[in-house]
Amino acid sequence: MIEREELDITKVSLAQITDQYLEYIGRLEETKVANLVDFLVVASKLLLIKSRLLLPASPSIIDEEEEDIGEELVRQLVEYKKFKELAAYLSDREKQHLHAYVRVGTPTVAGSQKTLNMNGVSIGSLIEAVRSALALVPSEPPVSQVIPPIVVSLHTKISQMRMALQQRGEMSFQEFVANLRSRMEIIVSFLAMLELIKGGRLSVHQEKPFGEIVMRYRPDGQKASEETVQPGEALE
Repeated sequence: MIEREELDITKVSLAQITDQYLEYIGRLEETKVANLVDFLVVASKLLLIKSRLLLPASPSIIDEEEEDIGEELVRQLVEYKKFKELAAYLSDREKQHLHAYVRVGTPTVAGSQKTLNMNGVSIGSLIEAVRSALALVPSEPPVSQVIPPIVVSLHTKISQMRMALQQRGEMSFQEFVANLRSRMEIIVSFLAMLELIKGGRLSVHQEKPFGEIVMRYRPDGQKASEETVQPGEALE
């Protein structure tokens, strides 16, 4: 209410909004009892402040504790305003994804920072020291010795594909390569399929470009018919 009226937080401004505050309390129908008690406490303080300003009493009869009620409420509102502004600032930083804050180092006490004395130390001696340190731990073996390269034979893949098709009669190329371990095996398997097509032991069918390639075994060894996809078309 104070911000809407563009007023400073003082006892005078609190007295000016007392009637609006009481009207606001009257509209709180669903407020919990515990929260409503807090509203009524503030309302009683506002009424007391307004009555002091409208009907000033003799200083001799004003109790010191009652005199501080206005100042106390003003102080609480000033603190609340600070927290509200800080919360809005942090909310803006969060929306801008600025979640990091620079950590300021602890200032060093004068004279406590130590410097490294490099007198008498040369580049050659430093290199020799590094070599001596590295010699304490044996070097790692080359990657080719730790993980041997996978050797894939075209002849082996042709035999595997022929045996699989002899058992099932028909299967897709995707099924054949489903459990292979590397891209190299898939490439060699594709070459094996082309070799079997070339030798007349295999016919393939592909309903649409980039579709699934279905392989059928041809035990008679005849050439694939004109309807069969040729190796160049299968590469699509």
